[in-house]
Amino acid sequence: MAKLIVCLTGMPGAGKSTIADGLEPKGYETINMGNAVRDEAKRRNLEPTRDTLGNLMLELREKNGPGAIAELVKPQIESSTAEIILIDGIRSNDEIKVLKEIGTVKMLAVHASTDTRFGFLQKRARPDDPQTREHFDERDYREMGVGISNSIVLSDYAISNVGLSKEELVEQSYKVIQGWIE
Repeated sequence: MAKLIVCLTGMPGAGKSTIADGLEPKGYETINMGNAVRDEAKRRNLEPTRDTLGNLMLELREKNGPGAIAELVKPQIESSTAEIILIDGIRSNDEIKVLKEIGTVKMLAVHASTDTRFGFLQKRARPDDPQTREHFDERDYREMGVGISNSIVLSDYAISNVGLSKEELVEQSYKVIQGWIE
């Protein structure tokens, strides 16, 4: 059987990483697309700020094509012995095309309101997370500019992360993925 590549998509702060972190103890291997960009920034000795990482993501796509970030994680997927791999942070259909070359791809979208997402990002507090509503809006527009809306719309299943506990969000996701396996 080909590897099942479960791609988590959704706007920043919707709950993708919460799902990925919650499913790791259940034996799923997780690859974070944002970490691929952060790793590339580290290789280039760039400070992992919001602006630097955003510009690097755009530069990589411009220079290497719209599927560039998926190309960065492709070797990690290919060398993995896991049968199910979660990809946290798919942002475009071009990335999906790259992943379809190496496995069976299913898309799980996570939705949350802008206020909810902004609140989640404020609590998460990664160095590149937006600290103001203006920066939050800029990031959303950048994400939409690379095609994330299409990935969300074309997903195989969507979960609304409204009023759910972390445990409920993870459990809903687990049930969806288990349904794809069976």
